[in-house]
Amino acid sequence: MALALILAVWPVLASADTWRIASYAAPLGRDGPGLLLRDLMRGDDPQIAAALAVITRINPDVLVLTDFDYDLDGLALAAFAALVDPPYPYHFARRPNTGMPTGLDLDRNGRLGEARDAQGYGRFNGNGGMAVLSRLPIDAGGAVDLSALLWRDLPGAVLPVLDGRAYWDDAVLDVQRLSTTGHWIVPVLPPDALPFAIMAFSATPPAFDGPERRNVLRNRDELRLWEWVLDGAFGPVPDHFVIAGNANLDPDAGDGDRAAMAAFLAHPLMQDPLPGQPTADWTNLGIGTLRVSYVLPSQGWQVLDAGVDWPASGGDEILHAGAHHLVWVDIRR
Repeated sequence: MALALILAVWPVLASADTWRIASYAAPLGRDGPGLLLRDLMRGDDPQIAAALAVITRINPDVLVLTDFDYDLDGLALAAFAALVDPPYPYHFARRPNTGMPTGLDLDRNGRLGEARDAQGYGRFNGNGGMAVLSRLPIDAGGAVDLSALLWRDLPGAVLPVLDGRAYWDDAVLDVQRLSTTGHWIVPVLPPDALPFAIMAFSATPPAFDGPERRNVLRNRDELRLWEWVLDGAFGPVPDHFVIAGNANLDPDAGDGDRAAMAAFLAHPLMQDPLPGQPTADWTNLGIGTLRVSYVLPSQGWQVLDAGVDWPASGGDEILHAGAHHLVWVDIRR
């Protein structure tokens, strides 16, 4: 179903239902295909146990997972959803751009088939993808996947330049997608209540590039794709939506276009429930804490509460749950 049609018929009435929406960049990517499912089936992986403990404690109604390996049949996602207490009955994932081969030398190092030559950084097809878990029904057939949009086709796209010349030739520009992982608009259909949209994404870190600044520029334009959606490029914007995921960008510190993140957070259609709250800790790398993951409700929601889950220090959970922390927001129409 076309996005314009979905948004044109989206209900705008109100109800009194309350839900907890969360985003979590859990460390669930592995070094090869099938290894995440293997670890899930073994039942003794400390990273998986730590991630499950975090999710169980916060218990979101809808959870956007980033850095979750994709497999075509959704076996790993179904296995993980079943391990949460209580299990998630609904889950959604599409093939991500991470690890998707291009057949081209995107990083111009003279070698093909490396992780940085994929549509989005990935050691194999589907590495470090995205997923949505939900206790509310998901309209998978009505989801809109913007992940195939070419970077150059975004209005106002700022493409990498090196020494005054385009960094990539037309052969690359003809295939290079904008989304590092994906940009999805996923309809959620609460029983006896009106639907809302989860807009999920996971952007490239604005680092690990060179003077061409390909990752810095791409990270900025991945935000601009949502701005394009919110400007009505695909039709009327629903009153009730939530943008959730890993922007990999802090408005106040770290690498990247910080001013762009600050401007995005101030978009008139959205609310920022957690200004200034860090969501990741790279102190051991000398970086410190940064705010990179977000849950941003539209203005049509009443925000009841919000937080970032920081496990108690000294235990196995904080050791194995990774640098990123789960971000959650309670909302009501």
